Amino acid sequence: MTDSPFKPLVFSGVQPTGSLTLGNYLGAIRKFVALQEDNDCLFCVVDMHSITARLVHDDLKEQTRSIAAAFIASGIDPKEHIVFNQSRVPGHAELAWIFNCVARIGWMNRMTQFKDKAGKDRENASLGLLAYPSLMAADILVYRATHVPVGDDQKQHLELARDIAIKFNNDFSSRIEEAGLAVPLTMGEEKVNAYFPVVEPLIDGPAPRVMSLRDGTKKMSKSDPSDNSRINMTDDADTIAKKIRKAKTDPDALPGDVEGLKGRPEADNLVGIFAALSDRTKADVLSEFGGRQFSEFKPALADLSVTVLSPIGDEMRRLMADPGALDAILLDGAERANALAEKTMADVREIVGFV
Repeated sequence: MTDSPFKPLVFSGVQPTGSLTLGNYLGAIRKFVALQEDNDCLFCVVDMHSITARLVHDDLKEQTRSIAAAFIASGIDPKEHIVFNQSRVPGHAELAWIFNCVARIGWMNRMTQFKDKAGKDRENASLGLLAYPSLMAADILVYRATHVPVGDDQKQHLELARDIAIKFNNDFSSRIEEAGLAVPLTMGEEKVNAYFPVVEPLIDGPAPRVMSLRDGTKKMSKSDPSDNSRINMTDDADTIAKKIRKAKTDPDALPGDVEGLKGRPEADNLVGIFAALSDRTKADVLSEFGGRQFSEFKPALADLSVTVLSPIGDEMRRLMADPGALDAILLDGAERANALAEKTMADVREIVGFV
């Protein structure tokens, strides 16, 4: 981590919209598990974000519990770190409103995810969808977190969180100092009195890009209508093996080097999955399986997938069978998170001038 006058703290959030997939595990959750070894972490189920694009969810409670179960089943320790759901901590929404007043409309209009999610009918999109990057900034900064693991799709939002923190610090610089809350922060060659850290991204090498098992040109998605397009984290061993066997391939043997995967999206995807699950490179995998047919490679991939994922799925199902116990973990996490958030909000109310 980079040097910072703020106490290092990592914030990670996952939205409860649909079943988590192998892509979510390899791209995010497995990285979260590694981060907890050397950092203080908050792992948040961002349930308030889930209603920005779609207001009504029949199973939002179940999905929220499912994300929490996935965190814990994958190896996150809810006693050493904080696992909670966003809506239980009022500071997220309160700080988001203040940040709505800090952020500029032009900043929001530039967010590519809003353009993608709103589509052509932007006038009919919810205000929450437009403003949710402010809530994301509040999620992070209500804890004065210093680092956030991000993928490519969230880099722009993290840049916005940085812009909001910088503008808040600048606009309220004198009040931050008067309240005795200033942290000396170096920005380029300038030293400023800051209250909020300028959050840094955590990018641990290129994240494996897991594609659909039915179309190697499309990202594996929990919203794909075909369940065979993805491996869900709750799939049992037989289902995982069956989906790997049915995965789309081409008729040629696997190449001997990575260059030979070009133009073969399905082959590239399956080799990439094997590499990620075994903590190897694609080149390493091809050194073992190059020249072999998919009829030999798929069983090996199925065995590896079952070995890694099946215990996580089994533990998720065990945890979800006792929703009361999961809710107790989330409540305990929320109480600990709220203690941190309320300290920040008391400072922010003083800085802004609220009585």
